[in-house]
Amino acid sequence: MKPSEYAKEFRIADGKQFRLKDYDPAETLELKSKEHAHEILENGIARLTDLQEKLFAQDRWAVLMVLQAMDAAGKDSTIKHVMSGLNPQGCSVSSFKEPSAEDQDHDFLWRASRVLPARGRIGIFNRSYYEEVLVVRVHQNILARERLPKDLVSDKIWQQRFEDIRAFERYLDRNGILVVKFFLNVSRKEQKKRFLERLDEPEKNWKFSVSDALERKYWDKYMNAYEEMIQNTSTECAPWFVVPADHKWFTRIVVAEALIHALDKLNLSFPQVGKEKREELKKARAVLLHEK
Repeated sequence: MKPSEYAKEFRIADGKQFRLKDYDPAETLELKSKEHAHEILENGIARLTDLQEKLFAQDRWAVLMVLQAMDAAGKDSTIKHVMSGLNPQGCSVSSFKEPSAEDQDHDFLWRASRVLPARGRIGIFNRSYYEEVLVVRVHQNILARERLPKDLVSDKIWQQRFEDIRAFERYLDRNGILVVKFFLNVSRKEQKKRFLERLDEPEKNWKFSVSDALERKYWDKYMNAYEEMIQNTSTECAPWFVVPADHKWFTRIVVAEALIHALDKLNLSFPQVGKEKREELKKARAVLLHEK
């Protein structure tokens, strides 16, 4: 299988038939060698670097990369490794943690809208507005803190939020912001292993929070929430990639190839210089050549 085909295996553009149980968190397709995976990733990073340079120069499109996952699925390391060769001036990373009081005084898309990428840039959301149909759904006491009018809080609220998200992402697409979404699908067993590593290795202790372990008792509720999220918000203009996350080296390849494929579709190129500009460049060249 060609590297460009890895991401296609996990792309969901129509979620009606999606079932999370059909996607194995430990899948690596036929790729078994970490060394081969590293080579593929290095080649992918080189292609991403070239595409990012054209994206920045063309200044027409923006790219929004959304990462959602359970704790310890590898979001941070995926960002670190996949985006390692890109120009920091053309990228931004926004992490969405517990909403502030100011956030809760606004609509649920407000804090994400404030940090959308500008044209020519790649914006990375480490968690996102999707937390509103994930953690808020699992812990519905959070919903009460959002101070919505009581008449607006009903059993329909999750479907309404799915509708709002689809409309928001369609709006972004129509305004030149390409949305690419990744659910890093880690198994409960692998998450436990990574948590124990964080406890056993002093240099990783800072990554661990007791609340992370406590959240494991809601695992099934989270999986149901993720499944419904993907079923209801997978569209052609903003597809989900359900990426196997038990092997980080494979996760990074899938994410990189998905981004490459998305950027390739934009037909990016360096801007062509017009006749007037070429004349200016000739004059500048002449000035430089005649300097003493």
